[in-house]
Amino acid sequence: MRVLRTAGLITAAAGLTAAAVYPLLLRHWCLTWGATADEETRPIPGDALLPHPDICSTRAVTIAAPPATVWPWLVQMGSGRAGAYTYDWIENLLGLDMHSADEILPQFQTLRTGDVLPLGERGPRMRAAVVDPARTLTFQSEDGRWVWAFGLYPSAGGTRLVSRNRIATPDATALHRLADLLVMEPGSLIMERRMLLGIKERAETRAPGRRSAAV
Repeated sequence: MRVLRTAGLITAAAGLTAAAVYPLLLRHWCLTWGATADEETRPIPGDALLPHPDICSTRAVTIAAPPATVWPWLVQMGSGRAGAYTYDWIENLLGLDMHSADEILPQFQTLRTGDVLPLGERGPRMRAAVVDPARTLTFQSEDGRWVWAFGLYPSAGGTRLVSRNRIATPDATALHRLADLLVMEPGSLIMERRMLLGIKERAETRAPGRRSAAV
Protein backbone atom coordinates (compact mmCIF):
# COMPACT_ATOMS: atom_id res chain seq x y z
CA MET A 1 0.00 0.00 0.00
CA ARG A 2 2.82 2.40 0.87
CA VAL A 3 4.40 1.80 -2.55
CA LEU A 4 1.10 2.51 -4.32
CA ARG A 5 0.56 5.64 -2.22
CA THR A 6 4.06 6.86 -3.02
CA ALA A 7 3.55 6.17 -6.72
CA GLY A 8 0.29 8.08 -6.61
CA LEU A 9 1.94 11.06 -4.95
CA ILE A 10 4.74 11.06 -7.51
CA THR A 11 2.23 10.91 -10.36
CA ALA A 12 0.21 13.74 -8.87
CA ALA A 13 3.34 15.83 -8.35
CA ALA A 14 4.42 15.22 -11.94
CA GLY A 15 0.98 16.24 -13.18
CA LEU A 16 1.02 19.44 -11.15
CA THR A 17 4.53 20.25 -12.38
CA ALA A 18 3.47 19.75 -15.99
CA ALA A 19 0.38 21.89 -15.44
CA ALA A 20 2.58 24.68 -14.11
CA VAL A 21 5.52 24.43 -16.54
CA TYR A 22 3.77 23.79 -19.86
CA PRO A 23 1.72 27.01 -20.06
CA LEU A 24 4.68 29.15 -19.00
CA LEU A 25 7.55 27.60 -20.95
CA LEU A 26 6.32 25.27 -23.67
CA ARG A 27 2.81 26.18 -24.79
CA HIS A 28 3.70 28.96 -27.20
CA TRP A 29 6.33 26.80 -28.91
CA CYS A 30 3.89 23.89 -29.07
CA LEU A 31 1.16 25.98 -30.69
CA THR A 32 3.46 27.80 -33.13
CA TRP A 33 5.99 25.13 -34.15
CA GLY A 34 7.83 26.20 -37.31
CA ALA A 35 5.89 29.47 -37.73
CA THR A 36 7.43 32.93 -37.79
CA ALA A 37 6.02 35.78 -35.74
CA ASP A 38 4.51 37.24 -38.91
CA GLU A 39 2.86 33.94 -39.81
CA GLU A 40 1.36 33.67 -36.33
CA THR A 41 -0.57 36.91 -36.83
CA ARG A 42 -1.09 36.90 -40.61
CA PRO A 43 -4.78 36.39 -41.46
CA ILE A 44 -5.69 33.30 -43.44
CA PRO A 45 -8.98 33.34 -45.38
CA GLY A 46 -11.52 31.64 -43.15
CA ASP A 47 -10.25 33.02 -39.83
CA ALA A 48 -13.44 35.09 -39.57
CA LEU A 49 -15.52 31.91 -39.50
CA LEU A 50 -14.41 31.48 -35.86
CA PRO A 51 -13.16 34.88 -34.67
CA HIS A 52 -12.80 34.05 -30.96
CA PRO A 53 -11.40 30.52 -30.58
CA ASP A 54 -10.51 28.99 -27.24
CA ILE A 55 -7.49 27.29 -28.84
CA CYS A 56 -5.53 28.56 -31.84
CA SER A 57 -2.42 26.95 -33.29
CA THR A 58 -0.35 28.12 -36.26
CA ARG A 59 2.36 25.76 -37.48
CA ALA A 60 4.45 25.90 -40.62
CA VAL A 61 7.14 24.32 -42.76
CA THR A 62 9.26 25.35 -45.75
CA ILE A 63 8.84 23.11 -48.80
CA ALA A 64 11.36 23.19 -51.64
CA ALA A 65 8.63 23.09 -54.27
CA PRO A 66 6.22 25.67 -55.72
CA PRO A 67 2.70 26.05 -54.29
CA ALA A 68 1.20 24.40 -57.38
CA THR A 69 3.18 21.24 -56.56
CA VAL A 70 2.12 21.26 -52.89
CA TRP A 71 -1.57 21.89 -53.58
CA PRO A 72 -2.51 18.44 -54.98
CA TRP A 73 -1.31 16.78 -51.78
CA LEU A 74 -3.63 18.98 -49.72
CA VAL A 75 -6.85 18.63 -51.71
CA GLN A 76 -6.73 14.84 -51.69
CA MET A 77 -6.46 14.48 -47.89
CA GLY A 78 -9.09 12.66 -45.87
CA SER A 79 -10.41 9.27 -44.74
CA GLY A 80 -10.88 6.91 -47.65
CA ARG A 81 -8.89 9.37 -49.77
CA ALA A 82 -5.14 10.05 -49.43
CA GLY A 83 -5.00 10.00 -45.63
CA ALA A 84 -3.28 12.71 -43.59
CA TYR A 85 0.44 11.89 -44.13
CA THR A 86 0.94 11.49 -40.40
CA TYR A 87 1.07 8.41 -38.12
CA ASP A 88 -1.62 6.23 -39.69
CA TRP A 89 -1.53 3.69 -36.88
CA ILE A 90 -2.45 6.37 -34.33
CA GLU A 91 -5.18 7.78 -36.57
CA ASN A 92 -6.62 4.31 -37.06
CA LEU A 93 -6.64 3.56 -33.34
CA LEU A 94 -9.16 6.42 -33.25
CA GLY A 95 -11.19 4.83 -36.04
CA LEU A 96 -10.29 7.44 -38.67
CA ASP A 97 -9.47 4.97 -41.49
CA MET A 98 -6.39 6.88 -42.67
CA HIS A 99 -4.03 5.37 -45.23
CA SER A 100 -1.50 7.94 -46.38
CA ALA A 101 -0.82 7.90 -50.11
CA ASP A 102 2.62 8.41 -51.63
CA GLU A 103 1.28 9.57 -54.98
CA ILE A 104 -1.14 12.09 -56.44
CA LEU A 105 -4.60 10.51 -56.79
CA PRO A 106 -6.42 12.11 -59.75
CA GLN A 107 -9.87 11.04 -58.50
CA PHE A 108 -9.51 13.32 -55.46
CA GLN A 109 -8.26 16.47 -57.18
CA THR A 110 -11.61 18.19 -57.77
CA LEU A 111 -12.40 19.49 -54.28
CA ARG A 112 -14.96 22.31 -54.36
CA THR A 113 -16.40 24.73 -51.83
CA GLY A 114 -19.04 22.88 -49.82
CA ASP A 115 -17.48 19.43 -50.26
CA VAL A 116 -16.94 17.37 -47.11
CA LEU A 117 -13.51 16.26 -45.89
CA PRO A 118 -14.20 12.87 -44.25
CA LEU A 119 -12.45 12.14 -40.94
CA GLY A 120 -13.67 8.63 -40.25
CA GLU A 121 -17.20 7.42 -39.59
CA ARG A 122 -17.34 9.00 -36.13
CA GLY A 123 -15.09 11.99 -36.71
CA PRO A 124 -16.30 15.55 -37.28
CA ARG A 125 -17.57 16.44 -40.74
CA MET A 126 -15.33 19.16 -42.13
CA ARG A 127 -16.79 21.17 -45.01
CA ALA A 128 -14.58 23.05 -47.48
CA ALA A 129 -15.18 26.75 -46.86
CA VAL A 130 -12.39 28.31 -48.96
CA VAL A 131 -10.88 26.56 -51.98
CA ASP A 132 -8.41 28.88 -53.71
CA PRO A 133 -6.02 26.62 -55.67
CA ALA A 134 -2.35 26.91 -54.72
CA ARG A 135 -3.21 29.64 -52.19
CA THR A 136 -5.72 28.71 -49.49
CA LEU A 137 -7.66 25.66 -48.37
CA THR A 138 -9.94 26.13 -45.36
CA PHE A 139 -12.35 23.70 -43.74
CA GLN A 140 -15.00 24.26 -41.06
CA SER A 141 -16.71 21.59 -39.00
CA GLU A 142 -20.46 21.42 -39.46
CA ASP A 143 -21.00 22.40 -35.82
CA GLY A 144 -18.90 25.53 -36.43
CA ARG A 145 -16.48 24.82 -33.60
CA TRP A 146 -13.38 23.94 -35.62
CA VAL A 147 -11.79 25.83 -38.52
CA TRP A 148 -8.71 24.28 -40.15
CA ALA A 149 -6.90 26.40 -42.73
CA PHE A 150 -3.87 25.92 -44.95
CA GLY A 151 -2.11 28.90 -46.48
CA LEU A 152 0.49 28.45 -49.22
CA TYR A 153 2.92 31.35 -49.63
CA PRO A 154 5.67 31.52 -52.27
CA SER A 155 9.12 31.95 -50.72
CA ALA A 156 12.73 31.96 -51.80
CA GLY A 157 12.92 28.30 -50.83
CA GLY A 158 9.73 27.34 -52.64
CA THR A 159 6.61 27.42 -50.43
CA ARG A 160 5.80 28.24 -46.86
CA LEU A 161 2.94 25.94 -45.90
CA VAL A 162 1.09 27.32 -42.88
CA SER A 163 -1.53 25.25 -41.04
CA ARG A 164 -3.89 26.97 -38.61
CA ASN A 165 -6.42 25.36 -36.29
CA ARG A 166 -9.05 27.46 -34.52
CA ILE A 167 -11.15 25.55 -32.00
CA ALA A 168 -14.02 26.63 -29.74
CA THR A 169 -14.89 24.66 -26.59
CA PRO A 170 -17.73 26.68 -25.05
CA ASP A 171 -19.24 23.79 -23.10
CA ALA A 172 -16.00 22.28 -21.82
CA THR A 173 -15.63 21.59 -18.10
CA ALA A 174 -12.55 22.69 -16.19
CA LEU A 175 -11.25 19.11 -16.33
CA HIS A 176 -11.83 18.97 -20.09
CA ARG A 177 -9.95 22.23 -20.57
CA LEU A 178 -7.05 20.91 -18.50
CA ALA A 179 -6.95 17.76 -20.64
CA ASP A 180 -6.95 19.93 -23.77
CA LEU A 181 -4.06 21.94 -22.36
CA LEU A 182 -1.87 19.07 -21.23
CA VAL A 183 -2.81 16.25 -23.63
CA MET A 184 -4.58 17.49 -26.75
CA GLU A 185 -2.30 20.43 -27.51
CA PRO A 186 1.01 18.50 -27.26
CA GLY A 187 -0.61 15.55 -29.05
CA SER A 188 -1.74 17.80 -31.89
CA LEU A 189 1.83 19.02 -32.31
CA ILE A 190 3.12 15.46 -32.68
CA MET A 191 0.51 14.62 -35.33
CA GLU A 192 0.54 17.92 -37.21
CA ARG A 193 4.32 18.14 -37.31
CA ARG A 194 4.41 14.69 -38.91
CA MET A 195 1.67 15.73 -41.35
CA LEU A 196 3.52 18.88 -42.45
CA LEU A 197 6.79 16.99 -42.83
CA GLY A 198 4.93 14.23 -44.70
CA ILE A 199 3.59 16.76 -47.21
CA LYS A 200 7.05 18.33 -47.48
CA GLU A 201 8.72 14.99 -48.22
CA ARG A 202 6.17 14.04 -50.85
CA ALA A 203 6.06 17.42 -52.59
CA GLU A 204 9.84 17.80 -52.66
CA THR A 205 10.35 14.31 -54.04
CA ARG A 206 8.02 15.07 -56.92
CA ALA A 207 8.92 18.73 -57.44
CA PRO A 208 9.83 19.82 -61.00
CA GLY A 209 13.41 18.95 -61.81
CA ARG A 210 13.64 16.17 -59.24
CA ARG A 211 13.61 12.47 -59.99
CA SER A 212 10.64 10.56 -58.58
CA ALA A 213 11.47 8.23 -55.71
CA ALA A 214 9.59 6.41 -53.02
CA VAL A 215 9.02 8.41 -49.82
